[in-house]
Amino acid sequence: MTVEVCVKAAVGAPDTLGDCPFSQRVLLTLEEKKVPYEMKLIDLSNKPEWFLKISPEGKVPVFNSGDGKWIADSDVITQVIEEKFPTPSLVTPPEYASVGSKIFPSFVKFLKSKDASDGSEKALLDELQALDEHLKAHGPYINGENVSAADLSLGPKLFHLQVALEHFKGWKIPENLTSVHAYTKALFSRESFVKTKPAKEHLIAGWAPKVNA
Repeated sequence: MTVEVCVKAAVGAPDTLGDCPFSQRVLLTLEEKKVPYEMKLIDLSNKPEWFLKISPEGKVPVFNSGDGKWIADSDVITQVIEEKFPTPSLVTPPEYASVGSKIFPSFVKFLKSKDASDGSEKALLDELQALDEHLKAHGPYINGENVSAADLSLGPKLFHLQVALEHFKGWKIPENLTSVHAYTKALFSRESFVKTKPAKEHLIAGWAPKVNA
């Protein structure tokens, strides 16, 4: 039985891997565990009938561990992968599981913000500062020496943050957050990440309608 995963295709390029950080999180988990899988690219602007049968809400990612049962939600999917394929373990201890979890919503708010005095930039900086302090104390990854589930969730979101904020706002993560910079460099250069990341132009195309709304 084949492990299958449906993920977002690139905007305007349906045969190319798209820019969904939740889809990438699932792909990263499979890659880090060396689980062979079949990837199905879904054009979200033209969802095929067969896909809507397995994902009635039309959302990606959806995953099938080989038993024919399709499941949605990257939190649930990564948990199922961990249970079915426990080696190597990617479990993040509960006390570290939420490290960095507020960065993505803070990033989205700042990215869409049209008002420089609305506090959205400071809110994002505070979250990045908190991550930097955690990594200084416990790094190089969230749970120390080895990559774990929390990194595979946060990594794609930080990639979106880095690419989108630089493109749309000319904004970069401050240089003094040295542990965050070392962390993104380490994560983004992992073989699993290089293989599953979206092209920058597709990521930018994915955010453009939301930023210009």
